[in-house]
Amino acid sequence: MRNKFLALAITFFAGGFGLHKFYLGEKITGILYLLFFWTFIPSVLAVFDFIGLILISDNNFNIKYNNLPPAKPTYSLNPAENNISNLKQIKDLYDSGIITAEEYEQKRRKFFDLL
Repeated sequence: MRNKFLALAITFFAGGFGLHKFYLGEKITGILYLLFFWTFIPSVLAVFDFIGLILISDNNFNIKYNNLPPAKPTYSLNPAENNISNLKQIKDLYDSGIITAEEYEQKRRKFFDLL
């Protein structure tokens, strides 16, 4: 499994030779960097690669370079908290007069049916 910090270090210290490309599994690009390192063009490109690695999120890094599936977002550690919060929002809408008693009862029933 590839490590983002290690990829950053390799890019910083040996990016001009394309070693970071080999580490990240981009062998063809790594060979091109090696063939043209004497022109300093790969060194300039490595600066952009380094910035790109800094800016990429850990989740996107894992998706792109470790072939991992996207992480599922977690909204709450306690699903009961989410349910209580949703029920309070419906009650607040009713209390503020935005929805009628009939609408409130309908939404409340629908909410409990989902549980």
